[in-house]
Amino acid sequence: MRYLHTMIRVHNLDESLDFYCNKLGLLEHHRMDSEAGRFTLVYLHAPLDTGQAKAMDAPLLELTYNWDTEVYTGGRNFGHLAFEVDNIYQTCQKLMDAGVLINRPPRDGHMAFVRSPDAISIELLQKGEALAPQEPWLSMPNIGSW
Repeated sequence: MRYLHTMIRVHNLDESLDFYCNKLGLLEHHRMDSEAGRFTLVYLHAPLDTGQAKAMDAPLLELTYNWDTEVYTGGRNFGHLAFEVDNIYQTCQKLMDAGVLINRPPRDGHMAFVRSPDAISIELLQKGEALAPQEPWLSMPNIGSW
């Protein structure tokens, strides 16, 4: 058995691609439009999962965009997506600068949470050992839920 992908439904494909690609840094692997099914699937992968062999074997994030309006609930019930980052403080600052709310700041130098435009929780984990706690992260309160 091999893990293939995680699928999440999105309300606005452009807004979601902006978040996952331009702000979070994922790369588009491939996409598929189904005229008959009235949906678009976009598969994304993490930047370190590049190269032909790695990208084909790497777990993917599947964004499912249904062309007809539909209400989705339970974004928090989904759980979360987790990504390892080289520097959690730099990643969170980059996201904040791009207008993303940091729901759970990386006060411990190890873990933070943000949410996608569709309320999917995204966990960011520091690669290796936790960074030393530092301001402004140390004093930041949690905002909302994740």
